[in-house]
Amino acid sequence: QVQLVESGGGLVQPGGSLRLSCAASGSVFGINAMGWYRQAPGEQRELVAVVTTGGWTTYADPVKGRFTISKDNAKNMAYLQMNSLKPEDTAVYYCNAKRLILGKQVDHWGQGTQVTVSS
Repeated sequence: QVQLVESGGGLVQPGGSLRLSCAASGSVFGINAMGWYRQAPGEQRELVAVVTTGGWTTYADPVKGRFTISKDNAKNMAYLQMNSLKPEDTAVYYCNAKRLILGKQVDHWGQGTQVTVSS
């Protein structure tokens, strides 16, 4: 199993910045991508950004140009730098790790960290 622990959430004013961190531990061998998803009240969980072990990244349209995902393979850490935050970015942010096991992609999730953007 893989354990994921997020940190860095909190309350920030519109236009502000936050940096989320995700620490992976346990059976980290085989992780080929890490990412961030978010879920606002009453909404479905949605992709925010993903980074592969090789450094390829993808972002959801609403966060392009404002958020940056990065990964430290040696430390099994993933980060999400969030700039120019908007009230609509308010959500619980979840760290995700994808691991290939016997040819099947398996998802692992953290417990989530709350991000609130409000004046």
